[in-house]
Amino acid sequence: MAEEKQTTTTVSRHSEVGHKSLLQSDALYQYILETSVYPREPEAMKELRDITAKHPWNLMTTSADEGQFLAMLLKLINAKNTMEIGVYTGYSLLATALALPEDGKILAMDINRENYELGLPVIEKAGVAHKIEFREGPALPVLDQMLEDKACHGSYDFIFVDADKDNYINYHKRLIDLVKVGGVIGYDNTLWNGSVAEPADAPMRKYVRYYRDFVMELNKALAADPRIEICMLPVGDGITLCRRIS
Repeated sequence: MAEEKQTTTTVSRHSEVGHKSLLQSDALYQYILETSVYPREPEAMKELRDITAKHPWNLMTTSADEGQFLAMLLKLINAKNTMEIGVYTGYSLLATALALPEDGKILAMDINRENYELGLPVIEKAGVAHKIEFREGPALPVLDQMLEDKACHGSYDFIFVDADKDNYINYHKRLIDLVKVGGVIGYDNTLWNGSVAEPADAPMRKYVRYYRDFVMELNKALAADPRIEICMLPVGDGITLCRRIS
């Protein structure tokens, strides 16, 4: 009976697109959205969120409260040169583009251009497409190429990663040299549906179980990395911020 109740709650908590909150109270999460997020959400982001809601993979999108958080963070650190690995339809990308100054830049990488192009008309209408350089394909070869150029080392103010979880640790090994000292890397989904705190034999959806160990490997590596300060936040599906200090 307890397991059945848990399943029902999970379905309820994920009934809205982007509803990845780890809060146990639906009402509290809705309060946050309606009081703080939705009244301040730019019209373009609302439009893109509505478009994404119709996509069959809509749970891949960044939640609205996380989008608001990223925009605030980018302004607080005065980010100008940024990177995003994993774009999907571009909700977090749009949040970033709107938050950056007029001459800000985003190198955006994703293996699926078709999904990105769903949101591109909204991005263009918002007047921020000129800030984005989109590259289709795996990010690791691009990062390796960048690392060969010393001018790229320490050149990024902010990097956001929301892509293949089994490569998170490989991304970190490269990104730590590309972000500047004092710059920030944000890794999304680091609490992974709360599964990171569950026993290994707990009931989980197949994809949750598959990527769980990779997420936990990253979390352990970040905690032990002396080159960064970290802060793991229960926003969305969990986001870990890494500030490079050396």
